Amino acid sequence: MAERESGEEEDRVLRARLDRLSGALEAQRKASQPRRDASGEGASSDNFGSAMALGLRVAGEFVGSIAVGCFIGWQADAWLGTKPAFLIAFFFLGVAAGVWGVIRATAPLSRSAPAKDEDKDLGRGG
Repeated sequence: MAERESGEEEDRVLRARLDRLSGALEAQRKASQPRRDASGEGASSDNFGSAMALGLRVAGEFVGSIAVGCFIGWQADAWLGTKPAFLIAFFFLGVAAGVWGVIRATAPLSRSAPAKDEDKDLGRGG
């Protein structure tokens, strides 16, 4: 019987300690959350990271398509013996492909942005 009472006492002490720690943790969460939201640092950092990732993706796709076009044109000129003709033609095809890739990569952003602005103007969005 003495073992059971000491086990119940130990459980009660542990439960009280757990409740006290849970309260302190909850208080700490409430105290730290408004500061993070008020500064807006997390949101601007995420926006900057997204913009940087999109910019690097677009730049890489543009430069890559021009490089591939130039390489194909240079190889075609080397095989066929026509010095600058295919290089110039595939350079412009690479530029066109790069521009198309930039438009394709940024089009979802431009399509979704005006819809949100129209909703705000009409009083539907928030």
